[in-house]
Amino acid sequence: MAAIRCAQLGMKTALIERYPVLGGTCLNVGCIPSKALLDSSEHFHNAETSFKTHGINLKDLKVDMPQMIKRKRDVVLENNKGIDFLMKKNKIDVYHGHGSFVSKNRIRISAQDSIEIDTERVIIATGSKPIVPAAFNYDKQRVITSTEALNLEKVPGSMVIIGGGVIGLELGSVYARLGTEVHVVEFMDRIIAGMDSDCSRELQKSLKNLGMQFHLRHAVTEVTPSKTKVKVVAKSRDDESKTLSWNVDYCLVAIGRRPYTDNLGLDQIGITTDEKGRIPVDHNLQTSVPGIYAIGDVIQGAMLAHKAEEEGMFVAETMAGQKPHIHYNLIPGVVYTWPEVASVGLTEEQLKESGTPYKPGKFPFRALGRARASMDLDGMVKVLAHKETDEILGVHIVGARAADMIAEAVALMEFRASAEDAARMSHAHPTYTEAFKEACMAASANRAIHI
Repeated sequence: MAAIRCAQLGMKTALIERYPVLGGTCLNVGCIPSKALLDSSEHFHNAETSFKTHGINLKDLKVDMPQMIKRKRDVVLENNKGIDFLMKKNKIDVYHGHGSFVSKNRIRISAQDSIEIDTERVIIATGSKPIVPAAFNYDKQRVITSTEALNLEKVPGSMVIIGGGVIGLELGSVYARLGTEVHVVEFMDRIIAGMDSDCSRELQKSLKNLGMQFHLRHAVTEVTPSKTKVKVVAKSRDDESKTLSWNVDYCLVAIGRRPYTDNLGLDQIGITTDEKGRIPVDHNLQTSVPGIYAIGDVIQGAMLAHKAEEEGMFVAETMAGQKPHIHYNLIPGVVYTWPEVASVGLTEEQLKESGTPYKPGKFPFRALGRARASMDLDGMVKVLAHKETDEILGVHIVGARAADMIAEAVALMEFRASAEDAARMSHAHPTYTEAFKEACMAASANRAIHI
């Protein structure tokens, strides 16, 4: 995105990519392939559990895992081709190899034949890699990360997931739908701990109904792979004498990601990273070296593809002399389980901690006509508005199509709308977004209609 915007603004632009294909983590081993598997597994789960209620009878239903993985790869390949087309369309020079600084204005590209290119400005956008402590004995065979979990050719019988965050829950839900016995071990006292606590409770309830088992406030103490299994041991944080032990097909490590700043030659130009490996930047996303910027997972903030996209546009326009702006509080977060979870703005916990006066409004999907028609009854919409001004401060959704619904909240909050503003907007009936309208009605004047 940054390269395309730079080219659109008249800059001669080069893109350096370490891997043979473009698109980075999101397209190749993150957002896109995981969503492909999430959709495929959801189709299977619906066929197995709810089609009969819809009057659709099937015989000999089974998972064709190689075909599911092939479809996922085809989706990725089509997106790769799309990126290649955009590079050519915008006349961007693409180099494949590992880029590193020789000086602030010279980059070495190490590949089969290393070359060096000169440049006036640089945007560092090298992304992140999964965090895997050495004690977890990561072997890519039985102890795996999200990268390997996206390419399993056979449905596992059992799996332990270390980490109850977005990545672990999304991939865990994929395999739980396909029949895998899934155990989630989480160090904190709730899953998706960075989101509103009501979202955590609602999602955990839904995933438990799917068959996923949760072990909160537990710390993994042993991960020992063998040729065909992996032993995982976890201790309770409340009573260390209590341990849990599993002998499962796979252990998926999903405890977060670290910035990928390895061997970039940052020391050559005087850039130092912080304690988490992130590159410090100023309000213009410029590093301590003038003309060198950093965006995305290598700087502070949520590791989200759409955050990096906004930052790429921001830097390109800043370099062109424009005055762009990013409202970081209004970058939504999404968990693509089913039901989906989407959130923007402040959580109820954050409002309490800051002492901000607020009023909540909630509306359950179960009371929604559209949700009843589609049998997607799990979830709720929660709107948090300022108690005195009625300005919407946070919106938190668990439910069908929450990832799409959150855009309405972002748009309204960008213009500092009140809960009453949203409540007085006409929403088509029957739609899932009516739940947002009802929650706003509940927040603005405690006047939700359908509960």
